[in-house]
Amino acid sequence: MPDVSDPVLEVKCPTCGRPVRWTPEQKWRPFCSERCKLIDLGEWFGEERRIPGAPAMPPDAKDDY
Repeated sequence: MPDVSDPVLEVKCPTCGRPVRWTPEQKWRPFCSERCKLIDLGEWFGEERRIPGAPAMPPDAKDDY
């Protein structure tokens, strides 16, 4: 039986900022909902979000496919 005195980690949803309890029951963590998860995914696909750094492939490089 889990100890009820153990604190549960709570994080903010990266999309809307709502508090999210970090438990196995929280299906969409770190997001509060599927909607927030899909909004975040769309931002990555739309290149609104990106990891900073030099491009992996220079713009003048040709594909060899």
